[in-house]
Amino acid sequence: MKEYKYTINGNKYEVNIGDIVDNIATVTVNGDEYKVEMEPEKAPEKPKVKVRPVAAPQPAASSNTTSGRNANTQNAVKSPLPGVITEIKVAVGDNVNAGDPVVVLEAMKMANNLEAEKSGTVTAICVQPGQSVMEGDALVVIE
Repeated sequence: MKEYKYTINGNKYEVNIGDIVDNIATVTVNGDEYKVEMEPEKAPEKPKVKVRPVAAPQPAASSNTTSGRNANTQNAVKSPLPGVITEIKVAVGDNVNAGDPVVVLEAMKMANNLEAEKSGTVTAICVQPGQSVMEGDALVVIE
């Protein structure tokens, strides 16, 4: 039996909670006994799945973009983890230095600047903004 003492609006109450059978509790308040029906516990609510639309891939911006299918992907900057391409910071023919940002990849709700691993000229862009990529996919070829 659990005993509690309450003061509500200056009135003192001594509450004893006795046996609880199913959803009926025996409660004594200042010497008067009551049968109290308790509401059943609600089942925990399942979290709702939030679906966020992914931007549709946009067509190639210019005819200068070389298709990634024909490019030598051995020299490509590759995706370090799965994500969505949000921005391409270079164009075919651009000269880049090692450490220059070339692509922005959104992964785990964070924007990640992916940098050129070596200096050279961009010879192909293998992705488009809004495109989903997997770990190891070729993004930009630098030779």
